[in-house]
Amino acid sequence: MDFGPVGFYIARHFGFCYGVENAIEISYKALEENPDKKVYLLSQMIHNQEVNNDLESRGIQFIMDTDGRQFIPWDAISKDDVLIIPAFGTTLEIEHLLLDRGIEVQKYNTTCPFVEKVWNRAEKLGKDDYTIIIHGKPKHEETRATFSHSAHSGSSIVVRDMNEAISLGEYIKGNKPGSMFFEEFAWRFSEGFDPNRDLQRVGVVNQTTMLASETQAIAEYFRNLMMEKYGEENIKKHFADTRDTLCYATNDNQNATVELLETDADLAIVVGGYNSSNTSHIVELCERKFPTFFINSENEIKSSTEIHHFDYPNKVKCISTNFLPQKEKVKIVLTSGASCPDTLVDRVLQKVVSYFPGSRSMEEVMEEFL
Repeated sequence: MDFGPVGFYIARHFGFCYGVENAIEISYKALEENPDKKVYLLSQMIHNQEVNNDLESRGIQFIMDTDGRQFIPWDAISKDDVLIIPAFGTTLEIEHLLLDRGIEVQKYNTTCPFVEKVWNRAEKLGKDDYTIIIHGKPKHEETRATFSHSAHSGSSIVVRDMNEAISLGEYIKGNKPGSMFFEEFAWRFSEGFDPNRDLQRVGVVNQTTMLASETQAIAEYFRNLMMEKYGEENIKKHFADTRDTLCYATNDNQNATVELLETDADLAIVVGGYNSSNTSHIVELCERKFPTFFINSENEIKSSTEIHHFDYPNKVKCISTNFLPQKEKVKIVLTSGASCPDTLVDRVLQKVVSYFPGSRSMEEVMEEFL
């Protein structure tokens, strides 16, 4: 989008996916259908501050935060109240707790169908006597929910990244004693897990918002490891192909971001919630080539020379000055995560454009796409 003194490369795919749109629509529906009842969300609907603030302003109350810390005790919630399960889903333990209290959990269950697809695949792996290796962030709501469901079906363990996958592989190779396993992977394996018994047959599933290429690399690592240990002719007995658990929206957004790396942009701006996993991976991709600024809204752009942004690996806010280069034509990559409303991206774009006198109007620019 060429505004004259500033131009934007917009990702081919960005913003809300089907699962997020569906979850938000169901939440608003719950409010409309129950004007005289208390409406609760188990935790954040999605990892976007703007969306969650809007839901809270309409009367929805959050029971817990992203890490599972309780705001509202279970005893304060009755069977007459309305409960919404967020797009990430929830654990079987919480679901059973709610059912035991007579609370309806299915009417406003917004669990993303692609998350449920992972649960179904994990269940099949468990029934086929494979250990389920979950590539995900151990404390993330979706990973906790997936682990709960998979552990119900079979032996399960969570690995955060390739380094942890390789470390787990050392137990498969027999290079590390099983006694070390319980300390190294503490609280991330299912009850009764035996590394000597449960790492002979494995399959990999993922938190749907992880970097898809990393999940594929981890799966390929375990496939090659099993082939090396048991022989290519026996690979199907020891490794299950699970590529079908990758979320299409995460793939599309990440692939579109990779294409942006081929541009001649001067910097990248990524819009999304600071605790959004899928957005963090888009940031990670952009950082491979561009100075990248991760912001949650246009309010983080304070002036043409100052921007407040988030350092995701270190979980700290930063301030950068002179982030817009002084040159005749500035080119910016602009994209967002799957939990970010398009209107936020639009507001960021318009704020940046306002710092460039003589820019063409939005109407002029959009005429080129009609």
